[in-house]
Amino acid sequence: MALLLPGIALLAAGLAAGFAAGLFGIGGGFVVVPALLLVLPLLGGDPHHYAHVAIGTSAATIIITSLRSLRAHAKRGAVEFDTLRSWAPWIVLGCGAGVLLADRIDGRVLTLIFGIGVGLMSINFLVPKLGDKVVRDTMPGGMLRIGFATGLGTFSSLLGIGGGTLAIMLMTLCGRTIHRAIATASGVGTLIAVPTTLGFVLIGLHEQRLPWGSLGYVNLPATAAVAAMSIVTAPYGVAAAHKLPSRPLKTIFGIYLLAIAYLMLHRAIG
Repeated sequence: MALLLPGIALLAAGLAAGFAAGLFGIGGGFVVVPALLLVLPLLGGDPHHYAHVAIGTSAATIIITSLRSLRAHAKRGAVEFDTLRSWAPWIVLGCGAGVLLADRIDGRVLTLIFGIGVGLMSINFLVPKLGDKVVRDTMPGGMLRIGFATGLGTFSSLLGIGGGTLAIMLMTLCGRTIHRAIATASGVGTLIAVPTTLGFVLIGLHEQRLPWGSLGYVNLPATAAVAAMSIVTAPYGVAAAHKLPSRPLKTIFGIYLLAIAYLMLHRAIG
């Protein structure tokens, strides 16, 4: 009975994360991390570890969520796999840096960084002139690509997100439609989630008083519950993404990010 309430909450988070992953091209971290910060106290452990466990567990769920979303988008022919291949090594390198940085940051500070980062991301989608701006018609190459992909991996692994938001921003600035950007961004989540998950397991192995069921900073029961439900709803999010027109989709995405930013900042400061 003691585990019933957190179990239900995690299943609900999984349903929401899967739909968000398909709809917005994200890994679901913007849904999973806030939900885990609410649920983890019910699983015991030291509150000092909750932010790290939430982020590590979010990364683990993104492996399944993003793969499911990527497959659904690929069936519609909307994924730019060449872009994913050229970004992959630099994203993985950035993820390693992000994990090392997270290991040195206090949980409350980590939550604060999460809220600020999400709030800044929302601006691109809530301000029409920014969201609709196109600065070039080709994707960046050379040092620009290396810098962006490495930074994307670092920032995303630090926050336990799939990196879809930043990838979408770049791709729309480079002339891609919001639907094509979302489809490709779903693949970015997988590239980020695998090394990030392994990293958070390793840096948390020496910690004591972690929430019940944790392997390092990854909570296995929570991962299983969220991933199982996200598999069900991700295809529905994909279908909705391809039916909605561009402007309402960007607005919905921006409002969602702003709400999450408020919740995280309130938690970190309050």
